[in-house]
Amino acid sequence: LSDMEGKIVDQHYFSAGTALNALNPGADYGQVSNPLSRLTICILVMQNGFTVIGKSAPASPENFDAEKGKRLAYEDAIKQLWPLEGYALRERLAA
Repeated sequence: LSDMEGKIVDQHYFSAGTALNALNPGADYGQVSNPLSRLTICILVMQNGFTVIGKSAPASPENFDAEKGKRLAYEDAIKQLWPLEGYALRERLAA
């Protein structure tokens, strides 16, 4: 895990509502009542330029916590890296 995290050069977090507001001026996807405002997205940029996307969303609006959403989205992105790291390791071992 620490090897993978050491390869992360940048992290970005935002809600889907915020992204859609930026794409659609005048729209209001950021209201707490809108489910897209509670969908947290994490983008990890790796040293080699590869990007990984993680996401999280609570089952209930009452359970939304922005910091927890960021942590869970980060953990989801890290989960995306495990198979890729396993493949890369197997390639190195085979060579």
